[in-house]
Amino acid sequence: MEELIVRQPWPVLLVILVAALAVLGKAADWLVKEAVALSERSGLPKFIIGATIVSLGTTTPEAAVSVLAAMKGNPGLALGNAVGSIICDTGLILGIACLIAPLHLPPSIVNRQGWVQLFAGVLLVLLCVPWSAPQTAFTVGGTLAQWQGFLLVGLLAVYLWLSARWARAGDGADMLEDLEVDVKTPVWLVIAKLLAAVAIVVGASHLLIPAASTLAVRIGVPEAVIAATLVAFGTSLPELVTAVTAARHGHGDLAVGNIVGADILNVLFVAGLAAAFTPEGLYAEPRFFIILFPTMLFVLVLFRVGIMVSGDRLKRPFGVVLLVSYVLATALSFVGREPDERPDDRTGAASSPANPPLIASTTRIASQIAPSACQNQAQHTTPQ
Repeated sequence: MEELIVRQPWPVLLVILVAALAVLGKAADWLVKEAVALSERSGLPKFIIGATIVSLGTTTPEAAVSVLAAMKGNPGLALGNAVGSIICDTGLILGIACLIAPLHLPPSIVNRQGWVQLFAGVLLVLLCVPWSAPQTAFTVGGTLAQWQGFLLVGLLAVYLWLSARWARAGDGADMLEDLEVDVKTPVWLVIAKLLAAVAIVVGASHLLIPAASTLAVRIGVPEAVIAATLVAFGTSLPELVTAVTAARHGHGDLAVGNIVGADILNVLFVAGLAAAFTPEGLYAEPRFFIILFPTMLFVLVLFRVGIMVSGDRLKRPFGVVLLVSYVLATALSFVGREPDERPDDRTGAASSPANPPLIASTTRIASQIAPSACQNQAQHTTPQ
């Protein structure tokens, strides 16, 4: 399948990319509903379902894409998807929700999860910094190591436990209000639907990753940029649908809580799981430290400042500020450039130039597809 995708012209790749993103969003919505139905059948309280199952379900597309990308040797796409989803959730989606209607700020989310949200973003950056030589982050890059991925997954377990405790006090049950769950369906059919939804998410991710990677090579844009913009937007569609629906029905606290929870899970669940599945960790190229990480932190800090000055509601003017910040961040992602250096996997020394795993894998596939062309080229270059 990957070889077939590599052969396609860029318009076809773009269609495959958009279609895969649309399928991901729909399958994630389906997955959440079936997971909630199964959880209710098991007798779990609604507050635990709302605080854990729903949040994990809406971030499943990001996790599937990032884990598979990391396992396929595309760390830029894996990490870029996690970081870009935070920027998209907080800047674009929350901004759109604010424009639809002023969003109520629930004190529990503002005072607890809100600070966890900012801490998670800062922690991700700190873990990626090469502390043996911090100044090289802007020229060589850094790495989110495998053990750090396990650390984030461990923190995810702690966060879910805390979420269940907070929800016990009434901060999570309302997340189920807008979910239409059929409790009359047989359990075996619910399980079958759940497994089908997971299979669709994974299958769509298998199509999306080579399409996004090949398209990035074709148009000369780093895969991290494609991941942080187009792929991040597509995998954030469940959060967009939830936030817009909540804002239209006057559930502003649900919209804010959904975005805050998604940002936390993008660090602990998405980036953490992707790094934990990759022995060499996730390489953060210099672009992350020059553009993507500062943009992510700026959007998170802007959100915190907006909360402090907005009182009990996020109003429409603040939504405009968030949207403008997102547009500027996206523009900078495509304009900015970084040095063509990255650390050697064994020695840590810089090597220039170096082919990232994406280009190497694409070249390998291309050579397998057309070996005769490679042989003809070799004959033309052989001295007479």
